[in-house]
Parts: sequence; C-alpha cells; structure tokens
Amino acid sequence: MTASPSRSAPLLTLAAAAARLAVSTKTLRRWIAAEQLRVHRLGRQIRIAEEDLQAFLARQRG
Repeated sequence: MTASPSRSAPLLTLAAAAARLAVSTKTLRRWIAAEQLRVHRLGRQIRIAEEDLQAFLARQRG
C-alpha cells in the first residue's frame, strides 16, 4: 500500500523499523507483501511512517 505521509510524521527505514520491532527486515517485507503494514515508496526506497508503525502495532495487540 502506498500513500503520501503527513509532513510531520517521521519516516523509518526498514532496518530502523525492524530494530524497533525486534524482527528481521525479511519479516517486515513479508508483512508489507501481505499488506499488513503500510509503506511509503520514495523512488526505489521504502519507508515506514511512525504513525503507520503504531497503527500496525495496535492492530496486532487488539
């Protein structure tokens, strides 16, 4: 899923998001492919907004 991030939301690299969740980047890529985790594509780069990461975590806990 691709959308433009809000201007104030910090964007995380896959490595940074993986470190925060204590999972591998391969696991993150699986979640992205399954459209469970929203990402923002900047050219060939993939970034995850902090608010999208928090929303993902809330869905997983709830």
